[in-house]
Amino acid sequence: MVKRIAIALVASLIVTTLATSSAQAASEDDYYHLVTFDPPEGVILEVSGLLHLKDGRIMLCTRGGEVYIVENGEAADPSQAKFKRYAFGLATPLGLWEHTDGYIYVAQRGELTRMKDIDGDDQADIFETVCDDWAISGNYHEFCFGPRPGPEGKFWVTLNKPFGGEPYGRAKWRGWSVRIDLKTGKMEAMCNGLRSPCGVENSPWGDMFYTDNQGEWCNASKLSQLVPGTFHGHPHGLDTVELPECTLKEPKASDVPNGEFMKDLRNKIPNFQLPTLWFPYEKMGKSPSGLKWDQTGGKFGPFAGQIFVGDQHHAWVMRCFIEKVDGHWQGACFRFREGLMCGVLRMAFGNDGQMFVGMSNAGWGSKGTAPWGLQRIVWNGKMPFEIHEMHVKPDGFELTSTKPVDAEAMSKPEAYKLSSYTYRLRSNYGGPEEDVKQHEIKSVTVGADGKSVRLVIDGLRAGYVHELHIDGAKAKDGTELLHPEAYYTVINIPGGTTLDPK
Repeated sequence: MVKRIAIALVASLIVTTLATSSAQAASEDDYYHLVTFDPPEGVILEVSGLLHLKDGRIMLCTRGGEVYIVENGEAADPSQAKFKRYAFGLATPLGLWEHTDGYIYVAQRGELTRMKDIDGDDQADIFETVCDDWAISGNYHEFCFGPRPGPEGKFWVTLNKPFGGEPYGRAKWRGWSVRIDLKTGKMEAMCNGLRSPCGVENSPWGDMFYTDNQGEWCNASKLSQLVPGTFHGHPHGLDTVELPECTLKEPKASDVPNGEFMKDLRNKIPNFQLPTLWFPYEKMGKSPSGLKWDQTGGKFGPFAGQIFVGDQHHAWVMRCFIEKVDGHWQGACFRFREGLMCGVLRMAFGNDGQMFVGMSNAGWGSKGTAPWGLQRIVWNGKMPFEIHEMHVKPDGFELTSTKPVDAEAMSKPEAYKLSSYTYRLRSNYGGPEEDVKQHEIKSVTVGADGKSVRLVIDGLRAGYVHELHIDGAKAKDGTELLHPEAYYTVINIPGGTTLDPK
């Protein structure tokens, strides 16, 4: 009898220990789960644009040229969603926007179009060309992304450069971001040097940002601010500066050096724009796509005000925190949610804070098990243990977390591994991490708030990605750090108070 009780107690202890252990090692599914939609029979749902309409419904467009309204899209059972076709016959639409004038604006391959349902049957009755001042050469990759309104009320679009042959000759304005006056239809040149600017978005405060894909003259994928008059590195579209209607006259193609570090180019190209952050290849995807600010007010979790960025190849969504340092937006990127059904192109938030994600891998390779699809990412209300923000300091970084930290586990310098590296601007397709340095963590201080950690290191480097890995990080409640890596792009090093590492 005593032996049986002892065995039972041991077995109970083992079960309890295993249960406790498994509870500590959390997964993304524990906090954010996926909901998958089944499209109507015969519909190829290659979602290339997503829009949260003012009436609460979701609108999407497809690469095949169709536009749908999704009713009941936020229902717990996705089979209750109803797809109503709003329009068809468009030319590779890659973005939607609902304007206060009641029109839906759509970025097609060769023009910015507006459309409107005037009889209330959820089908567009009017289609009007707003602007078609840019050209196409017949190349398959001459996409148009957007539109997004700037603070001045004009619409911005980004124009992909061609990949491969141009059967009808060099097309003007390819590799540019342009701005369109909706009243006159007039187009203005804003920025050049773009390569494959798949995502363009207006920030809550009005600045414009875009994502670009690694390739030739773009040695690492990036998120960048579209500052009017700036050059972003790719020389393909620089012939356009010779046109009389182009107000930007620099740089010339001959001014662009092949093989120099991008951090040093402002000495030769005064209007060269360094990124807000780089996405290190493979580690943070391969092909960043749409981006979306979380303006749900906490309905989607603890990341309100931060940016979510899709990746078409890795079939995942990343998270970015940015801050302004000496006039330049810069910051860190983190993993957020992987395992979507295929390559992520577009995202939109619904009324209740769920994230709709539109996907396709047609024309591009991607991870995942499906050729295209529509899913939702839903927060279940549980708080994940994550690095919430990563701030640069004069002598290192300050990390804030979503939960109180285990002070003992988080105060050990040996738990942190930090390296830095940078990239060149060159014509090769992509480029390696160069001038790599391993940094010493000189001290770690857990803040009095219990949720911040201050790292003092042996010297920040301006113009470098600083890659951080944390080993054994735990919250006060014992849960492990869900994503223990962060990538901060330091463009400017702030002034201010330093800490004595002693």
